[in-house]
Amino acid sequence: MSATGIIIGEDGKSRCHWHANLPDYLRYHDEEWGRPVTDDIRLFEKICLEGFQSGLSWLTILRKRENFRAAFSGFDFEKIALFGEGDVARCLADAGIIRHRGKIVSTINNAKRAIELRDEFGSLAHYFWRYEPGHNERPAVVDREHIIANPTTPTSVVISKDLKKRGWTFVGPTTVYAFMQAMGLVNDHLDGCFCRPEVEAMRTALVRP
Repeated sequence: MSATGIIIGEDGKSRCHWHANLPDYLRYHDEEWGRPVTDDIRLFEKICLEGFQSGLSWLTILRKRENFRAAFSGFDFEKIALFGEGDVARCLADAGIIRHRGKIVSTINNAKRAIELRDEFGSLAHYFWRYEPGHNERPAVVDREHIIANPTTPTSVVISKDLKKRGWTFVGPTTVYAFMQAMGLVNDHLDGCFCRPEVEAMRTALVRP
């Protein structure tokens, strides 16, 4: 790995270093991470899973993602909002997910808050994308040093504070920034990664909600 954080894969492509050449993680890097998302269900899923990831690695969550989807009704927040204590108990007994009562209860709470957010703004996508940072808020160069030095941003702090004010939980500024990176509100593929121009082209062509 170079000082910039770029590694060359077996296929000869330059990539961000963090996937560590693990097949499932590499596929996530190449096909999902940073590509802009405007679907409410996927946005809700991601912010919930980022909450579950707190204190753990994202790879742990990624490898359990299908189990999470099964346990939480595909992250349909209309359905999750109706979960009761029986569902909490079911999730706590599910060895395929992270059995953390606080995070499970948080997901149910956040589903109710997501309905309120959608009703107010028309969609979760509209709420989140209105916070997309402008070019003047982005670094001239995105390299490993920049990413390490900036686990949060002023925008992620603002979103976190607003969500907490609205009753959301497990949405600290670091969690929110990881969500922004993954959902394409920013393009944090490193300079030199083959995905960076692909993601930038998708972001340019995107019709904002």
